[in-house]
Amino acid sequence: MKGEINEKLLTKEADVNAGEEKLKDRLWIENKKMWVVAGPAIFTRFSTFGIHIIGQAFVGHIGSTELAAYALVVTVFLRFTSGILLGMASALETLCGQAYGANQYHMLGIYLQRSWLVLFITSLFLVPLFLFATPILEALGQDSAIAEVAGTISLWLIPAMFSFIPCFTCQMFLQAQSKNTIIAYLAALSLALHLFLSWLLTVRYKFGIPGAMVSTLVAYWLPNIGQLAFIICGGCRETWKGFSSVAFKDLWPVVKLSLSSGAMLCLELWYNTVLILLTGNMGNAEVAIDALSICLNINGWEMMISLGFLAAASVRVANELGRGSSKAAKFSIVNIVLTSFLIGSVLFVFFLLFRGRLAYIFTENSDVAAAVGDLSDLLAWSILLNSVQPVLSGVAVGAGWQSIVTYVNIACYYLVGVPVGIVLGYVFDFQVKGVWIGMLFGTFVQTVVLVIITCKTDWDKQVSIARKRVNKWFVEPEPPIVNQENA
Repeated sequence: MKGEINEKLLTKEADVNAGEEKLKDRLWIENKKMWVVAGPAIFTRFSTFGIHIIGQAFVGHIGSTELAAYALVVTVFLRFTSGILLGMASALETLCGQAYGANQYHMLGIYLQRSWLVLFITSLFLVPLFLFATPILEALGQDSAIAEVAGTISLWLIPAMFSFIPCFTCQMFLQAQSKNTIIAYLAALSLALHLFLSWLLTVRYKFGIPGAMVSTLVAYWLPNIGQLAFIICGGCRETWKGFSSVAFKDLWPVVKLSLSSGAMLCLELWYNTVLILLTGNMGNAEVAIDALSICLNINGWEMMISLGFLAAASVRVANELGRGSSKAAKFSIVNIVLTSFLIGSVLFVFFLLFRGRLAYIFTENSDVAAAVGDLSDLLAWSILLNSVQPVLSGVAVGAGWQSIVTYVNIACYYLVGVPVGIVLGYVFDFQVKGVWIGMLFGTFVQTVVLVIITCKTDWDKQVSIARKRVNKWFVEPEPPIVNQENA
């Protein structure tokens, strides 16, 4: 009897150990798949965001008016347009990720070309925003001197807007195949060159704003040329079969998914834009805008980590749904969210400790640095929330929920966050802090809603939806107009 009991206990212990070993193996495999996408994506986003930071740092040492103007153009116009284009391009994450998981490799190249067409046409409609930046900013209540300089800077950034088309689409095309290491190398080269050119043209030769803008444009376009060359010249033989006439057919479904994707992401990216615009109408606008833009840029650095995990979440979820594995998709979500939140918690503590001392990287103005220090608590909480919310947005992109999340964003950000921010900032006279607290509250509500949606989702049903989408948009491969041997 005692022997039987011991045998059962040993058997039970062996089963527990086997389960733990199996979980360790699953975690190891999943983390390798996650970091293959997230690692290069985080580094690439750091490098890309570094273009803005380097540009702002050099412009900030030209003058405080130039710094405020640059912050307005980048935050209002460039973020506005990049939000639209990045959002619309994120449809490619859903389509390419699920098609790759379903082994329909040739469809990735077709989706890429369709996305190019849709985004180029969209960009043409966005050009007038840059042409009429000064009157638009003045109509929004911004200081006329700042708006005048912003109008000059905005003209330089029109080519930067068009660079987003190959940038976003090629990145998502390569990420779906876990081939984004090349993007990281190109981004590092671009960042190093941008730093050198910015110093050369603004410090050494004193070309001012034109020098800073030339350096910025070179930094934007260099990685795009490298990515296009990699794709077209044989780096993606399975997924790029050449330019095809099929790309001009059945564009409407791509347009609809791109529009819902654009609306979803734009509503998130424009949230900070609203914060800047509300700040621009307060007293001592120049100091307020400078301080807030510095805080948002520091927050943006951390956001690049979260956006890397967003990319990993969208790719992993899309791949697993396309492959037909709901359990693997759920496991990926839990793993990515927990990893991102852990990193966000560490950075939360770090920025609470450093407070306003980081402001001197961007400005020599002690008033601006003091204002940054006063906002540091809110900055730390933003960093913590941003470690979860973008990852859940990545889950939505991977599953194709863009339309649902669009409504969530409208309700949480613009029906909750913005009104609360206006009341606290203007009615209760909390100024910038009040506006930011309102914005944080909206982000918190949105995060809670996305967690509930994700937890209550029937993932077996999502596998079925993904399979229908992949099969519905499938087309047989045809001989390319220009094949890669002749490219």
